Amino acid sequence: MITKILATLLPVFLITGCGTLYGRYRTPDIRGLNTLNMELFVPLLVFAVLADRQAPLQDYASLALAAVIIVLGSGLLLWPLAHALRLNLKTFLPPMMFNNTGNMGIPLLVLAFGEEALPAAVVLFIIEMLLHFSVGLYMLDPRTPVWRILRMPIVFASLAGLIFNLGGISLPSWLLEAMNMLGGVSIPLMLFALGVRMLDVDFSDWKIGVLGAVACPLSGLILAWPLIHWLDLQGLQAASLWVFAALPPAVLNYLLAEQYRQQPQQVASLVLIGNLGSLLVMPAVLGFVFSMGSG
Repeated sequence: MITKILATLLPVFLITGCGTLYGRYRTPDIRGLNTLNMELFVPLLVFAVLADRQAPLQDYASLALAAVIIVLGSGLLLWPLAHALRLNLKTFLPPMMFNNTGNMGIPLLVLAFGEEALPAAVVLFIIEMLLHFSVGLYMLDPRTPVWRILRMPIVFASLAGLIFNLGGISLPSWLLEAMNMLGGVSIPLMLFALGVRMLDVDFSDWKIGVLGAVACPLSGLILAWPLIHWLDLQGLQAASLWVFAALPPAVLNYLLAEQYRQQPQQVASLVLIGNLGSLLVMPAVLGFVFSMGSG
């Protein structure tokens, strides 16, 4: 059990650590790398996975619904807490709702459960991203235009991949392989970028950061338990939802808070301390998931 957990987490933390170490002595253009990743490598990965007819996407409808409920439900669940503590809702709730499915979720699921987990990981990632760039942007600014989400490369890639998959359109194996190779760059690059971001940890707002590090995974896990039984999720999909529910806040929350001038320093603490907290949370969740699988 411990060996399996370490085999899953050590590559994640080693690649993240490489990003932190490199960023400590160099100043890489991490924003440029993230732009390249989100505009090219990630959309290619998403399209290749969705367009591959060996992945029956209709089988992931319940998992997608569960992801939607966890993202939106986390905000509803934590709203009374934020209100009682007099926290700024626009600052606290988005990081609690929109988790690190890209930088941590996809690599973690693939390492934990193998390449067969990639379709589930991509479905969860797409749900989180679409909600973040629709509901999340609306929370920050209700005047955000709809075209902001429609112009995203990942949206085009998702729609095209769904059309190819559900329409039974086959792509040449050599083209899929090329897309998979380019898309595969995105996974380690996400972890490397996360490591560089870790250098920005600001402990001046450590109290709200620690609160978020507990509240974010806890709210997701509270919702995941009944959803798995209600939607009758089994095997790999149930395991993927457990991991998804426990993920820390997405780094994108900080970038958007900076863009919208929504207390970016506090959001940075929520995001980065939350990701540090995953060093404790994820081994426990993986241990639970592996024990359920072996039982």
